[in-house]
Amino acid sequence: MSRLDSMIRRLQAQRDGIEWAARRISDLGGDVLEVGLGNGRTYDHLREKLPEREIWVIEREPAAHPKSTPPSDRLLVGEADAGLAELARRGVRVALIHYDLGVGIADVDHPLAAGLSPAMAALLVPGGIVLANNPLVGLPEIKGPDTVPLERYFFYSKPDAE
Repeated sequence: MSRLDSMIRRLQAQRDGIEWAARRISDLGGDVLEVGLGNGRTYDHLREKLPEREIWVIEREPAAHPKSTPPSDRLLVGEADAGLAELARRGVRVALIHYDLGVGIADVDHPLAAGLSPAMAALLVPGGIVLANNPLVGLPEIKGPDTVPLERYFFYSKPDAE
């Protein structure tokens, strides 16, 4: 598969996953968290699909399109582990996390995602959903939308009772 086709599949998975998750969390309280802003496409889609939710963003080096840049009071600039710790310190609870970090090399990306998994899980409300571009650990994996091929994107949910 060409890199272009791979990117198209990734973008479709993100769109379909966000829309699917937005429906699944409609009865849950909690904010939304975008881990990895990039140019802001998925942040913009989250904002459109979940306009009533506060959306927090963690990004090491913000460089998003100006129309897709979160307000400064919801943007945590720096490493993801520090941003997750800051949200926990503030008592932020989230119903949806979209995790999109990495360089596209599994040997680099998978350990990063695994290392951040516990901090993300701690922020989730029971029944909360995580969409991730890399596999996570410690949360039950669930089946995402039928339009997303297995292992193209990963879906997790925090159990209702722990």
